[in-house]
Amino acid sequence: MRERCQTLGVRLRPHVKTHKTLEGGLLATGGTRRGIAVSTLAEARFFADGGFDDILLAYPLPTSRLEECAGLAQRLDAFHVLLDHPEALTSLRRRPLTHGKRWLVWMKLDCGNGRAGMRPTDPAALELARAIANDAPEEVTLVGVYAHCGNTYGCSGADAIQGIARTTTNAVLSFVAALRQAGVPCPHASIGSTPSCSHPVPEMSQLTELHPGNYIFYDLQQTQLGSCQPQDVAIRVLTRVIGHYSHRGQLLVDCGWAALSLHGAGTGQGPQGCAAIDGHPELRLVGLTQEHGLLEHTGGQMDFGRFPVGSVLALIPYHACATAAMHPVYYVHEEGQVVALWHPVRGW
Repeated sequence: MRERCQTLGVRLRPHVKTHKTLEGGLLATGGTRRGIAVSTLAEARFFADGGFDDILLAYPLPTSRLEECAGLAQRLDAFHVLLDHPEALTSLRRRPLTHGKRWLVWMKLDCGNGRAGMRPTDPAALELARAIANDAPEEVTLVGVYAHCGNTYGCSGADAIQGIARTTTNAVLSFVAALRQAGVPCPHASIGSTPSCSHPVPEMSQLTELHPGNYIFYDLQQTQLGSCQPQDVAIRVLTRVIGHYSHRGQLLVDCGWAALSLHGAGTGQGPQGCAAIDGHPELRLVGLTQEHGLLEHTGGQMDFGRFPVGSVLALIPYHACATAAMHPVYYVHEEGQVVALWHPVRGW
């Protein structure tokens, strides 16, 4: 991903919400510990404690926790916040920083994703950007505009993903051009999602940075979208066979939705959409409860001798972010040996 961004001539601001670990942050930033996006204040504090700086809270400003944000803004060289409504800006002005610090603000745009953000074609978006930049320049600075093209997750194949990436990029660039025409300085423009950044389009070179996150692991969903190849997926959940049920042709394993999440179950494929069994395309996941999983043979004839009780299977999860959030530690493997333990931060 760093190489893709270097080729485009843009900065990579990796989103760390997938792995939530210092080690993953070091890998993603090339060891610099600078320029990351987080989704929670717990993540922001954790990475700040780990020596990371230039942290963007890529979540609409939590005004009820403004003092926590102010503490990080005073402590770090650069702590950025994201907002998409005038009330949030009012809250920042009511809580000015000290010692020459200013609030570093990114404006969130909704370019089709349909979650947070203002539509770039809405006149109120231009007015808000103008207010951020001009109304209290000694207290607040407009750093840039930020858009998440999460609608790429509804695509199938690189062409469709690139279509959304192009549309999002052009919408952001058009908004920045309108700002400049109105005399509003806006130094940076950032878009991101793992699918769009895995298949970048040339227009993205006109942005200043990209902010993907899931790519550090990839997952089954990304292979289905065409973001990566199966061999690129780094994450597995190990499970043991704990029972044979020959009368119904099923294996019982000690992995339920509490270890995988149910994301993927809504794909129309039932629980099997939640995970694939690594190295065993003949097996499918047919049922999940909290701590149990049921596996069947796609041909209907299970060879129980191949999977004795106590044997280990590796599951490839549908969504790495949801699955990783279920676990307190990651076991890092090289050539079949555990070489490190990564401990993610939890909470909000």
